[in-house]
Amino acid sequence: MLFSRRLMLGLAMAGSMASALAVPAMAEGPTEIDLFFPVPVDGKLARDMGTLIKEFNEGHPDIKATAVYTGSYDDTLIKTRASIKAGKPPSAVIMSANFLLDMQIENELTNLDSLIAADGSTKEKFLGQFFPALQGNAVINRSVYGVPFHNSTPLLYINADKAKEAGLDPEKPPQTWAELTDWAKKLTKREGDKVTQWGIAIPCAYDYCGWMMETLTMSNGGRYYNEEFGGEVYYDTPSMLGALTWWNDLVSKHKVHPPGATPGPAVSTSFISGNAAMMMLSTGSLTYVRDNAKFNYKVAFIPRNVRNAVPIGGASLIIPSGVEADKQKAAWTLIKWMTSPEKSAWWSRATGYFAPNMAAYKTPDMVDFLNKNPDAKTAVEQLDVAKPWFATYKTVPVRKNLEDEVMLVLNGKKQPKEALAAAQKAADETLKPYNAETSLKLP
Repeated sequence: MLFSRRLMLGLAMAGSMASALAVPAMAEGPTEIDLFFPVPVDGKLARDMGTLIKEFNEGHPDIKATAVYTGSYDDTLIKTRASIKAGKPPSAVIMSANFLLDMQIENELTNLDSLIAADGSTKEKFLGQFFPALQGNAVINRSVYGVPFHNSTPLLYINADKAKEAGLDPEKPPQTWAELTDWAKKLTKREGDKVTQWGIAIPCAYDYCGWMMETLTMSNGGRYYNEEFGGEVYYDTPSMLGALTWWNDLVSKHKVHPPGATPGPAVSTSFISGNAAMMMLSTGSLTYVRDNAKFNYKVAFIPRNVRNAVPIGGASLIIPSGVEADKQKAAWTLIKWMTSPEKSAWWSRATGYFAPNMAAYKTPDMVDFLNKNPDAKTAVEQLDVAKPWFATYKTVPVRKNLEDEVMLVLNGKKQPKEALAAAQKAADETLKPYNAETSLKLP
């Protein structure tokens, strides 16, 4: 009798289990990921990003990506670090390319080598898709930490109509600082003591100012930082002194440049409105200029004093540290899709940034676009003389050590030599802890 009851109980339990197994499992939803993205230049990047992510989600039903606007490059770094510290990092970030070294030093980045290997590729093959000039800000200690997404070089923008009015040939833009100074003098208009048209405007606000100083220093034969070591910058040098002195001379001596430190958006507005006849600005602003200029314009290489050289700008796609495995996999899918030739080309046409994936320029739409908009070729051609963007330990504070002093000079409150000596002293102090643990940590 006892055996019979046990048998009946066992059969009942087996039946219940079979019934449970027969019920279809609840379908798992898509892997949800956030993409932090900045808008560092003029234009409609937020709208364009929404369009891009919508297309990705439609083609990848197993992933739901959400684009989260995070402000400037500096703001994006702050918010990413806060999210990592809170244990809730975004799955992917469009991060200023020169912040990667500092983030890697602080263990805030995911090494992408294993994801590349899991695809059956190699680091060399993967990086071979992108222009060589971009790799210096993507590779750290021979490992890949970032994938170039939208990149730039600084350009000289010229109002071609105003150049012709001044007897200048916009088809033969200035090649040297001496020629640029001469052009700026001829393009500056005055009514008495009042300037009604500036010859040239160069942006100087946090982030842009450091990039412009690197641009001028490099074209003056110098180096902003030690490309092989994150603990050294070269502010108090003849090459940077010459660069800052020339910039200040445009303001105070030649009076062809607006006084004071001017943010990037104010510079582009001044150019579009006709208040400035030339400007130095990122190629990332090219689409904005193309869409809004009511005059003929030209873009050209940055003029040289000693050599033709410019820094890379723009951003790379990264995966922060601490991202869960499933989200990391989804983020990698998004990153590869966003940096594919087709999407890289689309983003370039939409924004003005050049496409970092070289194959983008062989896509039919891009070939047609370049035929109609040859100005988009200038930044790509300038890559032959492009070098990595400054990247150090505590990149932002070290950069601001210089920018604060440059702003004082342009505002007429300090002389260049005094300012650069102060900038070097402050930067050395900021870099001191890193040097104590690296170059000065001796056996």
